[in-house]
Amino acid sequence: MQRFLEFDAHLINDNKPSIYFNELSKTGIFKEKYPYTLLGDLMKVPQSPIHHPEGSVWNHTMLVLDNAGERKHLSQNPKVFMWSALLHDLGKAPTTKLRKGKVTSYDHDKCGEKLSVEFLEEFTSDIEFINQVSKMVRWHMQILFVAKGLPFAEIGRMADEVSIDEIALLGLCDRLGRGNMTLDKGHEEEKNIKTFLEKCNKYLKNI
Repeated sequence: MQRFLEFDAHLINDNKPSIYFNELSKTGIFKEKYPYTLLGDLMKVPQSPIHHPEGSVWNHTMLVLDNAGERKHLSQNPKVFMWSALLHDLGKAPTTKLRKGKVTSYDHDKCGEKLSVEFLEEFTSDIEFINQVSKMVRWHMQILFVAKGLPFAEIGRMADEVSIDEIALLGLCDRLGRGNMTLDKGHEEEKNIKTFLEKCNKYLKNI
């Protein structure tokens, strides 16, 4: 429980939580002790070098955390938001595969929902908090699906379980948390978030 409180304090108070987590990784805790190993496993998981030049899922998660740390004041629930940023890609460890020369992580959002519950249940019995975080993890890929008009988009179900605005904020941090991010690329990602929100609001007004 003490470690959970420590995590929580850094997630809520630090503008760059990655400094704490990267320092903590040097102790070996993420390689040796469950459930921390669920995060540690991300250090070994590769990503598409085209979409993720930063390298491993761990590196990506640290970048997402720092983007989230800078924007948590915009969240309706900073605690849920920051824990969602930390755990959003837990599902990539078991789902990442090399298919026809491409690194893919199909359904990592769905798998991550389950793993985030397992992770948090080791530390807290706050069911509402666990549910809120796990649902953010579950729906974080909808940014891509909705904005690009893919068949995996499920706006109605998503809106029943999470705040569209919170998913948009997490999605922005997720999209910005990549290597070689430039000002132009950042503006493009912001446009994608705007498209996501517009499509969601239009759909919800018509049901």
